[in-house]
Amino acid sequence: MEKVHFTEEKATMLATLYGRAVDARLDRPILGDHAAAEAVDKIDYDWRRFGMNTDAALSVAARAAALDAWTREFLDANPAATVLHLGCGMDTRVYRMDPPPAVRWFDVDYPETVELRERLYPARDGYRMIGSSVTDLGWLGEVPADWPALVVAEGLTMYLDPAKGRALLRALVERFPSGEMAFDVFSRASIATQKINTPVRRSGATLRWGLSGPAELEGLGLTVVDAVSAIDLAGPETIDRFSAAARWSLKVLSRIAFVRNMSHLVRCRF
Repeated sequence: MEKVHFTEEKATMLATLYGRAVDARLDRPILGDHAAAEAVDKIDYDWRRFGMNTDAALSVAARAAALDAWTREFLDANPAATVLHLGCGMDTRVYRMDPPPAVRWFDVDYPETVELRERLYPARDGYRMIGSSVTDLGWLGEVPADWPALVVAEGLTMYLDPAKGRALLRALVERFPSGEMAFDVFSRASIATQKINTPVRRSGATLRWGLSGPAELEGLGLTVVDAVSAIDLAGPETIDRFSAAARWSLKVLSRIAFVRNMSHLVRCRF
């Protein structure tokens, strides 16, 4: 068993890993990430500290599934591409996507996260991990810049220093000839009310970067082509998997503009 002692925002990667594992063990999972369940079984950690119930796990899985769908669409349209999974944490997206070896896939996260990934996850052709803070931009020099790129980031931007986050997105736009970015963003209201976010509160992490809205990204060289409120991630095909209380809450909250705007998944082109 691997003992893990991550603190603050680094611990939230374990919360989402556990959420995907809980989903995978359901009779009707949304994501069905069995690699996540296998990883959880190998890690010695008190998973109860996150307060991850079934509804919360389904929400985690729904977010990941939406980003997976955009990833598949990009790779179908660009069979020779570079994928950057920033702040990858313990996510097994590269194994869920199973891209052909022609796709160059890079997972980027802190060195201690990469070291744990190397102990738990198998190597594969076309896949490389880079141990670095994503905002220390020197790591970009290790990534070839001749192909269209897809940048995926899940549960990352809201933890970044705003100035460094904006600099990161600009550097990515300048680095590659073309591509897409798929990631989630929080509103400024979400940052102001972060103490009600249970996994964040229990991990001791601090949220830093919120946007006035997805359109704010247009000033960074990006064109927003899709923005989906987190409230809408559980669509008609999956909503019945949530508890009756959760379904009722989502129905009510979806009518409140303040709540609908708190978190979005965005898909951008550059």
